[in-house]
Amino acid sequence: MTHIDELASLGTSTWLDDLSRERLTSGNLQEVIDNKSIVGVTTNPSIFAAAMSAGDAYDEQIAALREAGAAVDEAVYAMTVDDVRDACDIFLPIYEATDGRDGRVSIEVDPRISADHDATIAQARQLWKRVDRPNVMIKIPATSESIPAITDALAEGISVNVTLIFSVARYREVIAAYRTGVQRAAAAGHDVSQIRSVASFFVSRLDVEIDRRLEEIGSEEALALRGKVGIANARRAYAVFQEIGEKDLPEGAHVQRPLWASTGVKNPDYPATLYVTELAGPETVNTMPEPTIDAVLEQGGLHGDTLSGTAEEAQAVFEQLVAVGIDLDDVFEVLEREGVEKFVASWSELLDSMATQLQ
Repeated sequence: MTHIDELASLGTSTWLDDLSRERLTSGNLQEVIDNKSIVGVTTNPSIFAAAMSAGDAYDEQIAALREAGAAVDEAVYAMTVDDVRDACDIFLPIYEATDGRDGRVSIEVDPRISADHDATIAQARQLWKRVDRPNVMIKIPATSESIPAITDALAEGISVNVTLIFSVARYREVIAAYRTGVQRAAAAGHDVSQIRSVASFFVSRLDVEIDRRLEEIGSEEALALRGKVGIANARRAYAVFQEIGEKDLPEGAHVQRPLWASTGVKNPDYPATLYVTELAGPETVNTMPEPTIDAVLEQGGLHGDTLSGTAEEAQAVFEQLVAVGIDLDDVFEVLEREGVEKFVASWSELLDSMATQLQ
């Protein structure tokens, strides 16, 4: 029994936050499943930008797309959809063995349209149909403009990974969007037992931003809070999940699990497994870059359920943040905006690179 298996016994599914054509064609993805006990995959524009800029795994398909006169956007989506579809096929046995709980592969809508509801729901439908696998999840960012698109997608029976969540206030909106979506799906006659969703909370990015602000303040009280906020924020979210996550769901619907994302530590002074060992507990997912998975396998350090019953302690951290002068509303606004901007930048770089290769 590996430490990843131990994590699963606590209720946390481990997904790999990475995908590439090389992983698929070399058999590496299956090896990671077999040897490291991962049960799902998440992708994002940055992951695909990195995958397509390295090696020659995509060269044959790029040549065929060039010959066919494919537009740049279509070429990129043809390749990403193919990768996600193939990954879905690899994960299908896990999907079936877990009754759809795991074995999931996520693909994200174009981050450039995150402020456009109509474009977002249209692309969510398109990706759902193009991948055409029951275990795909469509990633939609939790911006205020995209929340209605999340509801609409779920109402049509589309499984959704709600991404780029930073604040508990926004998370409450995401829970409401999920509840309304599956209620509408049930009313429309969809089999809601086939709809799955996760709510992806970004953890390490919060510490990066708040640690910087705490260091600017420089007081002893402020510096003592470094490295504590990402975990406290996730624990506050988990308390909300326990309070209202299952309320008012139609018969047969599944709870929307919290997913901890951005769980590779950015500060080398912090333990590599920090955002795993301190966020383990029932009904959760942790999507990790492979180095973090390896660190968990090698180091372990798990010490039981570290989510349940932690709300009071987590709230105290936030009260201390306010006391030392941290403007939390501004922090969350900055992180959401920068989160979208970073994905837009990665996507734009990928499109520019693909335009050159298609010439």
